[in-house]
Amino acid sequence: MQSFLQYRRFRTAVKAQLERDRAKAQGLGQQHEHSPCSDRSDDDKVDVEKGHGQQSLPLGVSPGELVQDNGLPLPHEERDTMAANLRPEAYRTEETEPPPTHQPDDDDDDDEDENDDADLSHQRTTLSRVPTTHSTLSARHALSATLTGIQIRQRRTQEGGSGDVFVVGYEGPDDPNDPHNWSYWQRIPCTLLIAAIGCVVGLASAIDSSALPQAAAEFGVSEVVESMATGLFLVEFGAGALFAGPISETVGRNPVYIVTLAIFMCFVLGSALAPNIETQLTMRFFAGLFGSTPLTCAGGSISDLWSPLERVFSFAIFANAAFTGPLLGPVMGGFIAEYLDWHWVDWITLIISGVVLALVFFFQPETYPPILLKWKAAHLRELTGDPRYRAEIEVREESLAHRLKRALYRPFLLTAREPIIILVALYLTVIYIILFTFLDGYTYIFTLPHHLSQGLTGLCFLGIILGLCGASALVPLIYSWAKRDLALLQSRAVAAGRDPASARLPPEFRLWYSMLGGSLAIPISIFWMAWTTSSSISLWSPLAASVLFGYGILCVFITCYQYIIDAYETYAASALASITLIRYFAAGGMTIAGIPFYQNEGVAYTLTILACLSCLLVPVPYVFYRYGPAIRAKSKYAIKSG
Repeated sequence: MQSFLQYRRFRTAVKAQLERDRAKAQGLGQQHEHSPCSDRSDDDKVDVEKGHGQQSLPLGVSPGELVQDNGLPLPHEERDTMAANLRPEAYRTEETEPPPTHQPDDDDDDDEDENDDADLSHQRTTLSRVPTTHSTLSARHALSATLTGIQIRQRRTQEGGSGDVFVVGYEGPDDPNDPHNWSYWQRIPCTLLIAAIGCVVGLASAIDSSALPQAAAEFGVSEVVESMATGLFLVEFGAGALFAGPISETVGRNPVYIVTLAIFMCFVLGSALAPNIETQLTMRFFAGLFGSTPLTCAGGSISDLWSPLERVFSFAIFANAAFTGPLLGPVMGGFIAEYLDWHWVDWITLIISGVVLALVFFFQPETYPPILLKWKAAHLRELTGDPRYRAEIEVREESLAHRLKRALYRPFLLTAREPIIILVALYLTVIYIILFTFLDGYTYIFTLPHHLSQGLTGLCFLGIILGLCGASALVPLIYSWAKRDLALLQSRAVAAGRDPASARLPPEFRLWYSMLGGSLAIPISIFWMAWTTSSSISLWSPLAASVLFGYGILCVFITCYQYIIDAYETYAASALASITLIRYFAAGGMTIAGIPFYQNEGVAYTLTILACLSCLLVPVPYVFYRYGPAIRAKSKYAIKSG
């Protein structure tokens, strides 16, 4: 609903822009009405929008490229301006390359995809900075004034077609249609809704584990078999990440949120009504697949709304919700399973998901810039009758199948070639293994030694949630450091004669969360919990350890995600998809193996093994902070500067 209203508002804004451009073009025409370029009869003039008059096609326009009835959308002076020696500076002429004489190989495919991503990167970084060229000639004045925020260029060879294309951008850096320019009162509710989506699908991933004994008894299976309901959900969480990005970059964020969340609810309903274990596992399998899609796209929506500096605090909101969801699952589910029918864990999930879906449908606007500019280009084509107006995403006309093909193999390519991605994936995998084995392990850590009920055992997860809040307390400190460092970099850029807007924080700045005790907190807390879980030691000791663990996992999660986004930019979606796939596959498998692991090895040795694994990864943020620039300099995909 909100996207529909937003689409209509875009049309109003485009009409207003066209009126302003027409007025500017007429004003410039009056200033140069006695110039040689304007010395022609009024009959030869062409209306900016309607294009009445009989003229030959301008240079660069192929026959049949324009709608005959609508005429030409530009002033008559275009013939002079579009001459080869009078093209605006923003106009780029690219010669067609001869066809290759060799057979394509894998490197050619990589180069093609790199070109694709380079185009997308250029599109994203120049949407609000499209240059407008001015000249002393009347024609160039009129063209520049008329095409505010439009980049004129020829179609490239790989784009297909020929002739000129008018690439539509924002009207300027302060364009109110750019989500980065929305007020805080618009962006904060959007961010909270995105966080709510992440929270509700995270809740669904873990809440069934709290009803494990009751569900296993009803279906007549062991608890290990029933734990597959959680394990399969997590595995498909990872698989769905491969498809989420390409789909959202084709149709926009909102359709992905709304459609997949609705389908996700259908499978949650199926799980609630499942008459046997086979049906339940099938329903949970597909619920995980569709539940991962909105969660995976949420990071992209945060980037759509907030600048890199603002993401210091905005991403922390989303990260808190992403971790709080799986922890709230057992908090709620324990009491539901103890006092209500265990099927209510799915019914409660369904109700909360429905509330979130309704809020997203009615109040969440579209935020993906290429889709917003695609709307603008569509309105321009309709209002001017000129089919050459295209958003950058439309120029190449890349199909969803092509995007999916790239999305399915590139994450594995990056994982195999990039040591940064390998280490980050291992780091998050260990954290998620520990976190999700707690869903089964808390029974052995708290329930059995301290004789707690299901509901009280679920409440023990509040310790980790409290730790997440402790990590959030670092946000103001790190934000102040970010503002200070960015101001220093901008002053250096000015002193060097560069645009201060080109200054940016290096990706290594994002590592501060982990270096402020986050990476050390994880192994310390797990060792602490391992050797204080006993009926002879107070319950509060392992609970205090869980608070420290919550602090550590959120610090590391924010560090890893933000570092990958800043270090890989254009390739960040593929890198994050790979990391998501690996960590959820491992977490899903360990959730199933968790029960026999705790039963056979005992709490102390199980947690000690996990703590030792996390110890091996403690140096990672410090190594990246010291050697990150050198590692990125040798990388094929990471940015080299910054």
